[in-house]
Amino acid sequence: MKYILGIGGVTNGGKTTLTNKLIKTLPNCCVVHQDDFFKVLITALDMEAMTNTIKGWMENPVKFARSHGVSLSPVPAVASDKEQIHILIVEGFLLYNYAPLLDVFDKCYYIAIPYEDCKRRRSTRQYTVPDPPGLFDGHVWPMYLKHRQQMEESGLNIEYLDGLKSKEEIYNQVYEDIQNNVLNRL
Repeated sequence: MKYILGIGGVTNGGKTTLTNKLIKTLPNCCVVHQDDFFKVLITALDMEAMTNTIKGWMENPVKFARSHGVSLSPVPAVASDKEQIHILIVEGFLLYNYAPLLDVFDKCYYIAIPYEDCKRRRSTRQYTVPDPPGLFDGHVWPMYLKHRQQMEESGLNIEYLDGLKSKEEIYNQVYEDIQNNVLNRL
C-alpha cells in the first residue's frame, strides 16, 4: 500500500521539524522537500520537477527509497504487495496551490502560526542568504496570506494544525492520525 501525505504551512511553522520526526518513526518512509526544488532564481520553484519526483515514488517506492538511502523494513515472506506499507511525505510551503499535485495526497496537513510568532521565528533563523530588511512584512507574509486564501478556496480537505502547540503534541496528533488512516486502508 502506498500512502502520500502533505505537510504544508507557513514559513518557520514547524513543517521540517515534524517531517524529520515522522521519517524516523514511520515504516518505509521517504520525503520530498519542496525547498530542494528551488530554481537558481531564489524566488522560483521547479514544481514540475517536484511532481515528477513524486510520480517516481508512486511508480516504485522501493526503488525510490533505495536510491535515496532509506532503509526499508523487512517484509515477511507471506506479505502481499497490499500489506507492504510505503509512505511518502511531501513537505513544503506551497504544496496545496499547484493543481497537478492536489490529487496525489491521501492526507493533507497544514501548520499555521500567527503573524507575530512567525515573524519572530523567521528573524531568529540563519539563512544562507539573509533576508533583506522589510522582506517579511513586504513580501513573505502578504504572499503567505494570498496563497493560503487560494488554498482554502480550492476545497481541498486539509487538516489544520496549531503550530503553537509543542512539537511533541503536533507529532503525536499526526502520527496517531497516520496510523489510524493506514490501518483503515489495509
